Amino acid sequence: MNTLVLNIFRFLILLTLQILLFNNINLFGYINPYPYLLFVLLFPVNGNRFSLLFFSFLIGLSVDIFAESGGVHAFASTILAFVRPNLFRFSFGLSYEYQTIKIAENLSPERITFILLAIFIHHICLFFLEAFRFDLFFDVILKTLYTSIFTLIICLLIIYLIKPSKR
Repeated sequence: MNTLVLNIFRFLILLTLQILLFNNINLFGYINPYPYLLFVLLFPVNGNRFSLLFFSFLIGLSVDIFAESGGVHAFASTILAFVRPNLFRFSFGLSYEYQTIKIAENLSPERITFILLAIFIHHICLFFLEAFRFDLFFDVILKTLYTSIFTLIICLLIIYLIKPSKR
């Protein structure tokens, strides 16, 4: 399947799932999963950086429009796309650019570290901008931790479901 077609399909499916299903999940009043950020994480490593930034902003903006959240998702997903190369370097080492890293393949410790750090960075940006008050610092940290764990579980389940089986 063509990479462009795969990315468009992934964009539409993750956006639809986020809007119709995951935006309606609210555990204990403050834990919401945001697996739409898998689009940013699963984007090809050697893909066009401008395309990644643009489509990350677009998926975040789309979630903002349907969640009426005022741009916090667009900001957080764009920040995630911007720092993604640094996360790859931290998780996989300096030679990640020359490897063909596919996050959806084997879930090694490096891949889980990459996914967890990416989710945490996305969520910390999202929730601090959403709260926009320093007196809610500990509430934001707790919400970030709990939501990151829940989002990680959902993302790993989605990755496991879309992973091609080796027969």
